[in-house]
Amino acid sequence: MTTVVITGFGAFTPLGADAATTWRAMLDGVSGARTLEQDWAAELPVTFAAQAISDPADKLPRVQARRLDRSTQLALASAEEAWTDAGFTFGEPDDSLDEDRIGVSVASGIGGLNSLLDQWDVQKDKGLRRVSPFTIPMLISNAPAANIGLRIGARAGIHTPVSACASSNEAISLAIDMIRLGRADIVLAGGTEAVIHPLPINAFAQMQALSRRNDDPAAASRPWDTGRDGFVMGEGSVSMVIESLEHAQARGAMIYGTLAGAGISADNHDIVEPDPSGRGQSSAMLRALKEAGLQASDIKHVNAHGTSTPKGDVTEANSIRTALGEATDDVVVTSTKSMTGHLLGGAGAIETFATVMALNTRTVPGTINIDELEPGLPIDVATSNRQLPEGDLAALNNSFGFGGHNVAIAVTNQHQSR
Repeated sequence: MTTVVITGFGAFTPLGADAATTWRAMLDGVSGARTLEQDWAAELPVTFAAQAISDPADKLPRVQARRLDRSTQLALASAEEAWTDAGFTFGEPDDSLDEDRIGVSVASGIGGLNSLLDQWDVQKDKGLRRVSPFTIPMLISNAPAANIGLRIGARAGIHTPVSACASSNEAISLAIDMIRLGRADIVLAGGTEAVIHPLPINAFAQMQALSRRNDDPAAASRPWDTGRDGFVMGEGSVSMVIESLEHAQARGAMIYGTLAGAGISADNHDIVEPDPSGRGQSSAMLRALKEAGLQASDIKHVNAHGTSTPKGDVTEANSIRTALGEATDDVVVTSTKSMTGHLLGGAGAIETFATVMALNTRTVPGTINIDELEPGLPIDVATSNRQLPEGDLAALNNSFGFGGHNVAIAVTNQHQSR
């Protein structure tokens, strides 16, 4: 089976405007959740979120930025960094690459919702003729992937998996398949989301899904803590450049680690609630291990979906135990959502990045905000940074989404050269 490696990372998140800053903030235990300063926020039941650390539009020409939804702006910012990190020039042809062999697989769970809602307001308040002719290209879910494809000359295929909060892990899985099936030599993969807007915030709040710690946003996301009361909405984008090991070595690329396999399953239980048995979640993890050729005993770290919801955190803890069995005792589990908030369709990308970097640096970022750990958990939750052992390491990243979507990505530190 073709070995797939990561040769570039880019990030624009609540913790940093680049990958290095984002990773450093995770190790420092920084929370990206902040009180919203927009005028509309004060009227909402939840008045905070984990917004991107700065405005991605500042990284783009003004006219171009006005024709792009914020989700696409974020995606372009992270994609440019990843493409450059991999040794290429973003937005310019590269004679060393065959455009027919370049692919894109970038997900968004909701797409250009800000553009849709904003233009609806324009139509209502200012009239039909004031609606932007760029509205449709701004709001379509594939806009981030398509705009990235235009910048890097991708002709092998541009894809946008949509599976709620599992979307970007599914995009990574598809990107792996593109390499292994010989459809592309190099793929830019990842995810993006930007729906910090009064309607989705209120809608999630009405579902009782969001934390309501308005007085202390930084402490609101607290996976596995007995006081958890919901997730924190986040926004941002992470991109990665992946290619076959042979292709990477032929061009002398530096390598972060290996995408060893992916597992996908469906709960077939409910449109919102996860199956309390965790069967589908465990199945995704086991399928990832099988595809990667790994045993449960090879796994030393799991970056959990860990959203900070009362039921979801316990279900996942049990599903990890079911999948890994007694080997779970030697596995360090964390949730970086405690710092980044929940990037929805972008969650899998930022958490796969964190998982790879944990193996790369042999340091797992601790889950912050745990004052009292949920009793009886069958997993070892890191509440501070943990060191991983020497030697070959493997890890899993879990993403689960509304609709019963489950995707697990298996990564290793094999072939690491960065």
